[in-house]
Amino acid sequence: MIMDKVSKNKRSDIMRAVKSKNSKIEISLMQELRKRKIAYKKHVPNLPGTPDIVLKKEKVAIFVDSCFWHGCRWHGTMPASNRKFWTQKISANKARDKRVTVMCRNLGWKVLRFWEHQLEKDFDGIADRIQKQATLIR
Repeated sequence: MIMDKVSKNKRSDIMRAVKSKNSKIEISLMQELRKRKIAYKKHVPNLPGTPDIVLKKEKVAIFVDSCFWHGCRWHGTMPASNRKFWTQKISANKARDKRVTVMCRNLGWKVLRFWEHQLEKDFDGIADRIQKQATLIR
């Protein structure tokens, strides 16, 4: 078994510091949408999964999924320590993401999910996709 390079307490502090809302990539995307004059709400609690960004008029729910927490098959990493816990945690997150997507769609919402790495690679292209959704109704 590979040992973690930091103590258990330090690892807990690091993981606790990870934001569940308003990550840098989310904030960047919101700033871009504002710049493009796209009206949105953030972290709407009355929709399943509390989407990161919501285009209310257009009924579009947008989720920004980090590669680690949502189990990206290309960039998701697994901590060396406490592997059983992390495997179960990430699997549960992935299952929840699927349920949330289905629930939103069943309520008549279009769901867009973007991986953190997609935003890092094609930020403008993703902003363009969102902008197209925002102009479909106008």
